[in-house]
Amino acid sequence: MRGLNKVTLIGNLGKDPEIQVLEGNVPVAKFSLATSETYRDKSGQTHTNTDWHTIVLWRGLAELAQAYLRKGSLVYVEGKLKTRHYDDPAGLRHYVTEIIGEQVLMLDKKPGDQ
Repeated sequence: MRGLNKVTLIGNLGKDPEIQVLEGNVPVAKFSLATSETYRDKSGQTHTNTDWHTIVLWRGLAELAQAYLRKGSLVYVEGKLKTRHYDDPAGLRHYVTEIIGEQVLMLDKKPGDQ
């Protein structure tokens, strides 16, 4: 049986994308994305929970992010979860889970749109 690793998010950038150019002139963009969920409790009070996700974009998508995305931009991101680990100088292992973006749509309205 084959597996499925798919993530779909709509949210706002927490900061401008950070761009790196790796060996072979390969651009990589990384940014945080906030997704929020709002609900009312039994007393009618509204509560909002926000989750933060680390998004990684490669090559052409990284260039798109560098050119058009800014802190606060509303985007649709489709991709896959990837968990990696590294050992710090003290020998402690750290795990990092990121979303590798495979499709990005900018959802911000253009100036003048109603």
